[in-house]
Amino acid sequence: MTDTIISSATREVVIGFDRPFVIIGERINPTGRKIMAAEMLAGDYSRVIADALAQVEAGAHMLDVNAGIPLADEPGMLAKAIQLVQSVTDVPLSIDSSIVAALEAGLAVYKGKALVNSVTGEEDRLETVLPLVKKYGAAVVAISNDETGISQDPNVRFEVARKIVNRASDYGIPASDIVVDPLVMPIGAINQAGVQVMQLVHRLRTELKVNTTCGASNVSFGLPARNNITGTFLAMAISNGMTSAIMNPLHPEVKNIVMAADVLAGNDQDCAAWIRANRDPDAPSGAREGRAGGRRARRAE
Repeated sequence: MTDTIISSATREVVIGFDRPFVIIGERINPTGRKIMAAEMLAGDYSRVIADALAQVEAGAHMLDVNAGIPLADEPGMLAKAIQLVQSVTDVPLSIDSSIVAALEAGLAVYKGKALVNSVTGEEDRLETVLPLVKKYGAAVVAISNDETGISQDPNVRFEVARKIVNRASDYGIPASDIVVDPLVMPIGAINQAGVQVMQLVHRLRTELKVNTTCGASNVSFGLPARNNITGTFLAMAISNGMTSAIMNPLHPEVKNIVMAADVLAGNDQDCAAWIRANRDPDAPSGAREGRAGGRRARRAE
C-alpha cells in the first residue's frame, strides 16, 4: 500500500490506495478568470479567500493555489495567496506554478508538507524542481510528458512516469511522495482519451505503485452537460485506481458521483461519509435503527 501524506500546520491528508478519494479544489486559479486576475493584480485577494472557504465548505480535502498571471510578480503573488489561504483554513495545499521561482517562494512560506504541482519528464524541469521538493520535504505531482510532448500512446506516458519516479529516487524522494498525473485530454477531441487514462492509472497503481491525480474537468472540455461527463469519468477512474483529482467541489453532482464511487469501491468504511453527507436532517432520531430492528425482528420470526 502506498500512502502520500500532505499536511498543513495542523491537519494531515493521506492520498492512498483503498483510502477515500481526495478532492483537491481547483478554483484558486486566475487562468481564464479575468475578474480574479484583475483583483489579484490590484492586491485584492478577497475572492481568493472566498473561494478557499467555499471549496472547503463544499467538501474539498485540499486546495490547489495558482497565481499564474502573465507579466505579474508570480512568486510574490503566489506566496501572498498561500499565506492568506493558510490563515483562513487548515486544509493542506497544492502549490501550483510552471515557474520554479514561484514554487520556491510558495514553499518558503508554506506551513506543513505541501504538494508541488508540478514536475514533468523534461530534463531542465527535473533538475530544478526535484531539488526543491527534496529541500522542503514536499510531495510532487509528476506529469507524464517530456520534451517530445504528450504522447497518444499510454505506454510512452507510462515510461515518462517511470523516468520521473526513478529520477526522484536519485534525489532521495520516495515513490510515496510522487503523485502521477497521467494527463487527461478532452474526450471531445480525442475519442480514446478516457481509455488511455484508465489503462495508465491501472498500470501506475499495479506496476509503479504510485498514487495518481488529474485535472478532471479537462475530459469534458467543449462538450455540453460537462458535469455528467466529468463525474462519470471520475467514477471510472476511481474503479481503476485513481486516488485524487484537482476538480471543482462546488458542482454537487460531480462530488456526489465521486462519493458514490468511493462507497462502491469499498473506500468509504461503513458508508460513513456517504451517510453523513446524505442523511435526512428531518428524519426522527433513531428512525433508521428502528427500521433495521424491525427487519431483523421479522427475519427472526
